[in-house]
Amino acid sequence: MSNSSPRVVIIGAGIVGANLADELARLGWTNTLVLEQGPLTIPGGSTSHAPGLVFSSNPSKSMTEFAQYTIEKLTSLTGPGGKGSFLPVGGLEIATKPERLHDLERRAGWNRAWGVDAEVIDAEECLRRFPMLNPEMVLGGLFTPGDGLALAAQGTQLVIARAQAAGVEFRDRTVVTDIEHSGGKVSAVIAGDERFPADIVVSCAGFWGPKIGAMADTPIPLLPLAHQFAWSTEVPSLEGKNELPKGASAPILRYQDEDLYYREWGERIGIGSYAHRPMPVDLDTLPQYSPDEITDERMPSSLTFTPEDFAREWEISQEILPELAQTQIQRGFNGIFSFTPDGGSLVGQSRNVDGFFVAEAVWVTHAAGVAKAVAELIAHGHSETDLSGLDLNRFEDIQTAPEYVSETSQQNFREIYDVLHPLQPRVSPRDVRMSPFNAQQRELGAFFLEAAGWERPHWYEANAALLDELPEEWRAPERDDWANQFHSPIAAVEAWKTRTNVAMYDMTQLKRFEVKGPGAGRLLHGLTTSSMLRKPGAVSYTLLLDEAGGITSDITVAILDEETYQVGANSNIDLAYITRAAKRQTEEDPSQWVTVRETTPGTCCIGLWGPRARDVIAAVSDDDLSDEGLKYFRTKQISVAGIPVTAMRLSYVGELGWELYTSADLGHRLWDVLWEAGQEFGIIAAGREAFNSLRLEKGFRSFGTDMTSEHEPEQAGLGFAVKASKTDDFVGKAALADRAAGTTKRLTCLTLDEPSDIVLGKEPVYVADGASKDASAEANGGSEDSATRADGYVTSAAYGYTIGKAIAYAWLPNTLGVGDAVEIEYFGRRVPATVTAEPLYDPEMTRLRG
Repeated sequence: MSNSSPRVVIIGAGIVGANLADELARLGWTNTLVLEQGPLTIPGGSTSHAPGLVFSSNPSKSMTEFAQYTIEKLTSLTGPGGKGSFLPVGGLEIATKPERLHDLERRAGWNRAWGVDAEVIDAEECLRRFPMLNPEMVLGGLFTPGDGLALAAQGTQLVIARAQAAGVEFRDRTVVTDIEHSGGKVSAVIAGDERFPADIVVSCAGFWGPKIGAMADTPIPLLPLAHQFAWSTEVPSLEGKNELPKGASAPILRYQDEDLYYREWGERIGIGSYAHRPMPVDLDTLPQYSPDEITDERMPSSLTFTPEDFAREWEISQEILPELAQTQIQRGFNGIFSFTPDGGSLVGQSRNVDGFFVAEAVWVTHAAGVAKAVAELIAHGHSETDLSGLDLNRFEDIQTAPEYVSETSQQNFREIYDVLHPLQPRVSPRDVRMSPFNAQQRELGAFFLEAAGWERPHWYEANAALLDELPEEWRAPERDDWANQFHSPIAAVEAWKTRTNVAMYDMTQLKRFEVKGPGAGRLLHGLTTSSMLRKPGAVSYTLLLDEAGGITSDITVAILDEETYQVGANSNIDLAYITRAAKRQTEEDPSQWVTVRETTPGTCCIGLWGPRARDVIAAVSDDDLSDEGLKYFRTKQISVAGIPVTAMRLSYVGELGWELYTSADLGHRLWDVLWEAGQEFGIIAAGREAFNSLRLEKGFRSFGTDMTSEHEPEQAGLGFAVKASKTDDFVGKAALADRAAGTTKRLTCLTLDEPSDIVLGKEPVYVADGASKDASAEANGGSEDSATRADGYVTSAAYGYTIGKAIAYAWLPNTLGVGDAVEIEYFGRRVPATVTAEPLYDPEMTRLRG
């Protein structure tokens, strides 16, 4: 296949680029050229100076899997003496403050949720594993035995050699100066006077990524930042302890309370610091070394050490590791790493230029895993591991602006080791994107959280006055301090009024775009699991799948007229995917042309829901919105007090009502008209906290949280969205039957047994004793020991105000049945829960159908 496969050019031969070439070769793709500006043996990027710490603990399941694959692969890469390229010394995260020790229980839960061994240990055990620690300071720690040190340079050279043996070409000392592209497709990479033809170009240039992206008209939202690393002089207790000059036997150590980390480095201690001021790097001012000048201690990514930024950290290091008081700082450097607006990696294909891929902002910990996923994406069109959280196209345009990237990336540097609540919003920049209703929402005392730049009300202080009227059965128990953050009891009022009266929800933030043209129906028909060749007025909840049958998004599609479809999507990832498909169809058959245009900024939406919603709309519209006038999952154009509105009969909260769309300039007026008309019916404005509770009571899924590309429709509880009557082919159809037959887990509804318990998501779940041991053993590869290895994990969770119980959805063995007992680990404590039939509310759909 090597000569017939597409020509791939990879830019950058660091640990990511080298592993990508190797992974492509393992898939049979060897028609590959890797270009590196530095010498191949020491390219001079972040890989060349990385201290090599590999910590698995991560709230992202995908990132944890990438770390595990990196460990596995590096271990298998044996160098001189038959030793692998990974030192499995373990990882230890210590706590010197009670709140950190508490949070380590949560981090241990992440590990166990994703199948990684981890345990919280006491201070005595911490000292046993890392004897240099100050016994008067340490309260405990999180020990992850499988973590350790990557020998990144050795491992990179070994995969380069293996890829070369398979036929991959590597060229060093070659500086890329341009990427040739026309008609929205790459065609070549230019390096000075040389031209390298290419069908696919992948930027693995690390912190140089933004410059490479600019060559392909693709913003790479990445900020290079300097990060300090220093070595002590020889430590007496380490004399003769480690065999290699850079060797280690004690665990890698993170002291997150002070933004520091440590590793043994032969007879010295290496110290990394995130405690200093952010130091953005202007790529144009980096030292210009010729390839022959690059050494271990002199390279473009290694800047001059600034001792004044390390002075406090050196004092703190001598406190936590008292033996360092007998040493000095031997040397240090300010090494460049990549940071992004949300702290995540950047992976995927450009939405602007077909064939241009990126794999940037990838640290050593995840390098081999990400490379494997990108190789699969290029070769097969999809990855075995979900990439939605890393997708380059996940950002809104404002979030790729240099000013936004700079501010948010620097803040992520400051917060890298902070204890952050999952709902914790950024402090700045705020008020970036606001709906036309923002002024009215502020008057009602909206508490805003931020997502994708949008200000989204989570509850309204104006509704606090109704707390005295809230029936006892709607009141939720007190929460623990962690769960109480970014929560208000007002959400109970808003849920109550939605279920019993009527409420207005701001749905403007829903991503939407128009798909238009004679080929619009054909395009969407081939991309989705539902029929799109229906009469105008139809609305479908449908799925986008990859070729392997995995769910890549759930969307709502409304047919406005024969050639105009409105898509309600999840993110820019969907927009990029459908835009690319539209372009391809238009080129293949101009008579079936399609255009895709985002409409989110120019429009707005109000969700008007509740049993009295019809009373409100009838007061301001003469259009027939009875059950006959607008059936469930139908749409039509109406007038609301003279305002042209697109009304869609659907509801994410499980109550009668409509999504009401109009242009942004008329949004303020639409809100006022509905608000005034609703006063006699007791209308309220309601926020996202109540919304999330109500949607879980109804069993509605959220893509990226409840299901990803790692799941097929049936196991996710979305088999109904794959229309059995659709005989035409669509993406992923051929794989569905085999995929469903091979699944062993399903998304399961749980209710917590104790009224006072609540969980928030990503906690490990264990099959309780006596519930279904066979299921537990099967999920754990035959082992019945569920003490440390979870049987599943929580996705979404909330308190269900209508049902008076906390709800959690979780991926669990599909052999579990209704009534089976499970336990959810919440900060180290086992919380009892029960498998429950879903939906928990209105299973007959009488409320939705009015």
